[in-house]
Amino acid sequence: MSLNAPDPDGHRGLVVNTASVAAFEGQVGQVAYAASKGGIVGMTLPIARDLAPLGIRVVTIAPGLFSTPLLASLPERVRNFLAQQVPFPSRLGNPLEYAHLVQALAENSMINGEVVRLDGALRMQP
Repeated sequence: MSLNAPDPDGHRGLVVNTASVAAFEGQVGQVAYAASKGGIVGMTLPIARDLAPLGIRVVTIAPGLFSTPLLASLPERVRNFLAQQVPFPSRLGNPLEYAHLVQALAENSMINGEVVRLDGALRMQP
């Protein structure tokens, strides 16, 4: 990426990492998962600063409950229960919404070193 031709602002690329809301609200029994996602959150700003001289931005998306193949394999009643935990909109996130956020982050070159929650205001219970 550092070998890319820079745009007029010197921008050469964007790294988008994925964490989870568990980085902020780890649940009982998920210490390792929460810690691993917290590590991604914690490295976002230092890596952005390290790569800034090369014209590379770094951002992290922390999604909440999304309709993934793993969640799709759960019984419908469980999926419905999880969706009801999301304040608004009260549903599971759609992968296209994640992709839309990636596009928005790519298009806005001032967003750098930031973690963006994509969770419908979800706050996980212990």
